[in-house]
Amino acid sequence: MILPAEHKDIPSLVSLINSAYRGEASKRGWTTEADLLDGELRTDEEAMKQLMNSGNFLKDEEGKHLRGCVYLQKQGDKLYLGMLSVSPRIQAQGIGKKLLEAAEIHAVEQNCKAIIMNVISLRHELIRWYERHGYERTSRIKPFPADDQFGRPVVPLEFVELEKQL
Repeated sequence: MILPAEHKDIPSLVSLINSAYRGEASKRGWTTEADLLDGELRTDEEAMKQLMNSGNFLKDEEGKHLRGCVYLQKQGDKLYLGMLSVSPRIQAQGIGKKLLEAAEIHAVEQNCKAIIMNVISLRHELIRWYERHGYERTSRIKPFPADDQFGRPVVPLEFVELEKQL
């Protein structure tokens, strides 16, 4: 079931996101960044509090088990989508697709004309997944943050922007 996340969910969200993106646990799934960035953290509770204050998260739960989440922030007439995360143990079961569809419904409800996101340019398989769901690369490229609080790149990194018109 997909629901809005609340501040009380922050510890579980942090654990899920970190397990999906970084460290050994993330290597069980196909969305890992562990080979691109050194470090175990993709986020922490303080960063999540700041994100929840500027946008919101949707979560996918089965019973009381958190299976996935996605961050959404309205930016003018577009919705920014980030941190789409699914537990590495249960990836490739359609949970990410359900979260993506819920984000698109949310965007329409917010009168957004498009959804945008930033993806590390070297994440070719992930970019192809989004393209299969109607997202296209824009011409915008953004630098990877120099702050290594949440991982130090082991290769030069940059973001490409993807966008889906609604």
